Amino acid sequence: MEFALWVVLILMLGGALVFWRWGSRSRRATELADARAEAQRWYERLGGQLMNLHGDAPAVRQALADAGERYNAAGSQLEQARTPHQFALARETALEGLAYIRAARTALGIDPGPELPPLAAARGAGMLTKEREVNVQGQTYRAGPQPGNQTPYYYPGGNWQGRPVPAGWYSTPWWKTALGTGAGVLGGILIADALFSPAFADPGYGYEAGYQEGFNDGFGDGQDQGQDYGDQGQDYGDQGQDFGDQGQDFGGQGDYAAGDFGGGDFGGGDFGGGDFGGGDW
Repeated sequence: MEFALWVVLILMLGGALVFWRWGSRSRRATELADARAEAQRWYERLGGQLMNLHGDAPAVRQALADAGERYNAAGSQLEQARTPHQFALARETALEGLAYIRAARTALGIDPGPELPPLAAARGAGMLTKEREVNVQGQTYRAGPQPGNQTPYYYPGGNWQGRPVPAGWYSTPWWKTALGTGAGVLGGILIADALFSPAFADPGYGYEAGYQEGFNDGFGDGQDQGQDYGDQGQDYGDQGQDFGDQGQDFGGQGDYAAGDFGGGDFGGGDFGGGDFGGGDW
């Protein structure tokens, strides 16, 4: 009797294990099928847009050429994909191609179409909000939020050499020509610094709101702590009063509050309500 119970128990456990394996394989198959269908959907949409768009303006031709490159790349990725992650990469490539399609439609002066899912590669890069013109090693580079004869190269936003490159229109695709080694990379770094570094001028590109919110929260916490230490210092007599006044300087009215860091350059000026706060950033 006891032996029979053990047999039944083993059979039940074996059946449960088989069912679990079957369910796991079924989930993986469903996940793979969904990833394939999602990538295929965006790929086909990209192909349809490429067939229907034409234009002679330099910005239109270049954007369509870049979209065509992404279409070919996505097709190759789809053929070789065997995992959900690989299909996700193909989807990303197709979406990037559709971003160029939207740019081409903008250059044609027509409705760019519905918004696309955000590109993973462009997360945190922002977008250009004003025209920029810089000189690097005797050559002029331009960038801006709108296409033009002097800015025919669109970039959907991303990271190059570890630094964000905002979405916008550029006078030359320096991120492509600087992909080599030696002077090419150095030249690209110099161009990126000149176009986007505040040390050269107002960069004029949007930054993620999360950065500004985090900056404001952190700075506000610092002000509150400075004020708290100032109030505590007042409880310790004359000497404590001195520290309290210092805390007040740092917390509310001194150089770090209403002056350079509070209502000045970092508060309501360049970093607060100006270039980095409610202005261009």
